[in-house]
Amino acid sequence: MAEHEEVEEHIHHAKEPFDKLVAGTMAGIAAFLAIVSVAGQHFNTEKLLRQQQSSDQWAFFQAKDIRRYVADSTGDLLKQAKAEQKLIDKYAADSARYAKDKESIKEQAERFAKESESAGEKAESFHSGEVFLEIGIVLSSLAILTKRKAFFYGGAASSVVGLVLAFRAYLMH
Repeated sequence: MAEHEEVEEHIHHAKEPFDKLVAGTMAGIAAFLAIVSVAGQHFNTEKLLRQQQSSDQWAFFQAKDIRRYVADSTGDLLKQAKAEQKLIDKYAADSARYAKDKESIKEQAERFAKESESAGEKAESFHSGEVFLEIGIVLSSLAILTKRKAFFYGGAASSVVGLVLAFRAYLMH
């Protein structure tokens, strides 16, 4: 049974004031849980996307380095063959251009890697918040079943921790 269906069932069956308080609190926790869960998945997807973009840039970097090496080798061969200086200069210019291109590609790959790491940290924090919110729902359910306030307070405390972790993730750079 989905969390929201379980919460709705508890609210429907709640007759005593304590049960109504707990059930209403559970509904709020479930709403926050849904938001935190979606945010965690978003940042996890963002992490994977940036990681792939970084990998793509490193592959491009390697391709440019191979082209630079081929241009250098071709220029060396042309020098040995005493080819026209114009042709030798063309390969030297190509080699220099490839070497220059590599630097901007490297910077971009490193930037994507940092963005991936940042998104991963946010996702982990959101997922941790999600766990505490789920524990809050479980403890609140136990409070309704056992009529013990200690479970309710434990569930509320766990939910507050979950919200703090999620809010911390939201504020991360």
